[in-house]
Amino acid sequence: MKEAKKQRFLVKKSSQSERPDVFKIVGETADCVVVEKPAWVLVHPTEANEADTLVEFLTRKYSDIKNVGDNPKRPGIVHRLDKEASGLLVVARTQEMFEHLKKQFQDRTIDKEYLVLVYGKMERQHDVIDFAIDRGKDGRMVSRPKVDLLKLKSMRSVQPGKEALTEFTVEKEYGRFSLLRVKIHTGRTHQIRVHMFAYNHPVVGDNLYFNRKLVKKSESKLNRLFLHAAKLCFTDLAGERVCFESKLPEELEKYLKDI
Repeated sequence: MKEAKKQRFLVKKSSQSERPDVFKIVGETADCVVVEKPAWVLVHPTEANEADTLVEFLTRKYSDIKNVGDNPKRPGIVHRLDKEASGLLVVARTQEMFEHLKKQFQDRTIDKEYLVLVYGKMERQHDVIDFAIDRGKDGRMVSRPKVDLLKLKSMRSVQPGKEALTEFTVEKEYGRFSLLRVKIHTGRTHQIRVHMFAYNHPVVGDNLYFNRKLVKKSESKLNRLFLHAAKLCFTDLAGERVCFESKLPEELEKYLKDI
């Protein structure tokens, strides 16, 4: 896979001005394909049965993906990225590779790193956020810092939810913003966004988990999440560890220069 030839293929035009009109294939074998997903593209259809998704375009190019996986609406898909985010995804082309990748995600042996711009100067240059994540009554994911068990008697409730681990290191500070390199050790819905919001450093461009007090009227509007899957490492069927990296998209580089 390391020697896989880079390819590009056209996608349909979209009404979203932010959406590029090409996907970039960064690696492929007969077993899987690694692709860069641009922002404003769904990985697979939701209950609304959207047509323009990453799955649609990949199954056009790789017809063998159509029969892979455990859900016909998500053929070959073993992990996802939010619509407003960008970056690397690996998609299985065979059932054997699907099960192989799925187990690696379950065993937490796949390495995923993200570049994320958040509000505020971080109190620590490195930290691990371990707040549980649950779905709230309004449908959004919720999380809050853990509570000392000795204090539970004085509290009405404790944050329920599933275990979630997010590790970050500060890459660079930009005034009142911090660029982070983030590793996730679990794969909860909106994990990075929810954890950074609960950590009081919400992700720039997030219209779901945000703090109005941190957003200034004078700041440039990003129109997407500043969240990019920059590195992905997994083990192929031959037992070889393979890694792929992706640079920040042009619109995110430009945003950093302008702040």
